[in-house]
Amino acid sequence: MSTITKLKGFNFFYFSTFALFLSFLPVYAKFAGVSGTHIGWILGMGSLISIVAQPLWGMVSDRSRTIKKVLLLLLTISLLVGTLLFQADQMWSLIVLVALMNVFFLPTDPLVESMNFQKSQREKVGYGSVRMYGALGYACASLLAGYALKLWGLDSLSWIFLCAGIVAIGLAAGLKDVQASSSPPSLKALKPFFGQSRTLIFLLVVLIVAVPHKMNDTFIGLYMEQLGGGVNLTGLSWFVMTITETVMFALSSRIIKPGKEALWMTVAAGLYAVRFLLSSMIGTPYGLVALQIFQGFTFVIFYVGALQYLYKIVPEEWRSTGQTVLTATFFGVSGIIGSTLGGWIIDERGGSFLYKGMAFVAMLGFLLGIYMARKPILKS
Repeated sequence: MSTITKLKGFNFFYFSTFALFLSFLPVYAKFAGVSGTHIGWILGMGSLISIVAQPLWGMVSDRSRTIKKVLLLLLTISLLVGTLLFQADQMWSLIVLVALMNVFFLPTDPLVESMNFQKSQREKVGYGSVRMYGALGYACASLLAGYALKLWGLDSLSWIFLCAGIVAIGLAAGLKDVQASSSPPSLKALKPFFGQSRTLIFLLVVLIVAVPHKMNDTFIGLYMEQLGGGVNLTGLSWFVMTITETVMFALSSRIIKPGKEALWMTVAAGLYAVRFLLSSMIGTPYGLVALQIFQGFTFVIFYVGALQYLYKIVPEEWRSTGQTVLTATFFGVSGIIGSTLGGWIIDERGGSFLYKGMAFVAMLGFLLGIYMARKPILKS
């Protein structure tokens, strides 16, 4: 089996576990008796932890000059914790286990993305052609789990997570490690990167756009219930989102040309605003499902554009650290704001009001993106 084939298979099952954790945790927490406000607080707390944990594990990877060994360690611990998480029935145990997942599981995402990007470059294949298998795994897990949980009950989620995780770890063990940079990591090279105004503007755009994205990830299941849909339609929503991701990841290298990364990030931010405004106006659960077709044109274009932009400005020897900073901003800092504020809003004002606010925030990201797109990319 070739390196790229193994990598594609690993992405499929790895992102299947991600789908089970991210897509169904809010629904499972509500099943366990936790309110929307408390769900937002728990997820926001987890995001706060991940802000520290993700860059920390990225630096461990860069300094030890290995991705595979760090990744296998984190995945093994995460598999055990995640299996226990989906058996928890008390809020205190959910808090502890979600915290541990943010220490060990969430930091695996930037390491996987760094490995995908570097292996794709060295094997001379498009990053999107590899990453699309992760989106496909996310799609299949979301759809099948949605119907499986309706048939077997939400308490079966732990065993589904366990099975997908075992396969992912087995495939990861068969991958060769990513070769380290020829230059040893130097803090002197990293400090100027974070001191540039270009870097700060880039991270601010990522944060602003990521807040409504994270709100949608977290509360689409609860909004779906408010519109009269069930857990199977939440799973169908994630299936639609990730199928469009699969297609757009496959096409992303043809769409996002070198030097145009910031422009496409800005276009995606504008489409986020349109998507969430329409979501606030929709009145049926099936209509909300249909609007998730925007996912490929928003998340994929924005995230791939951000990733390519980052790799042009971050020092080569600190790529894993740069990737974890991007991921911590997109999924961590945004999660604190999105989960805690979104949980309160959806309890007090409802899902429609929440999605109107999300559209407004995405528009702010679009306006700042216009400014960023006018600044040429210069290598750090």
